[in-house]
Amino acid sequence: MLERIAGNGVRTIIVESPDRFARDLAVQLAGHDHLKTLGVTLIPATAPDHFIEDTPTAVLVRQVLGAIAQFEKASTVAKLKAARDRKIAAGEKCGGRKSYAERDPQLVELARALHRPDPDRRPLSLRQIGAALAAEGKVTSSGLPYSASAVASMLED
Repeated sequence: MLERIAGNGVRTIIVESPDRFARDLAVQLAGHDHLKTLGVTLIPATAPDHFIEDTPTAVLVRQVLGAIAQFEKASTVAKLKAARDRKIAAGEKCGGRKSYAERDPQLVELARALHRPDPDRRPLSLRQIGAALAAEGKVTSSGLPYSASAVASMLED
């Protein structure tokens, strides 16, 4: 972004709020100072004068609010990590994509039923199961039949 600004004449950057510019106090102060040396004005939409005034009081307010934003970020990160750790300790899934069984249990049940046909018939291949699912109206979000690897994932769930 800095290279682009230097080459195209941008002299003002508008950010949502000061803490969205940077949530680390040192980064916020260094970033603001660097932009100022480049002749770029930084304006938070929620506090337009936040980075413009250079009085001792304004500098103090910037530093205090930056420190509070840094604290809030660290606090949120710690709370989220603790919550993830609790879920993992309880044996619950935490993070990652939802499995086919979580997204569409009926799809998985149908795939399993197709995988275990009558004892008199030969089992279907993974591709054949994908085609049979498509015949039942069960297709991917792009409208294509499920691939063999996707069917294999359904059968593992």
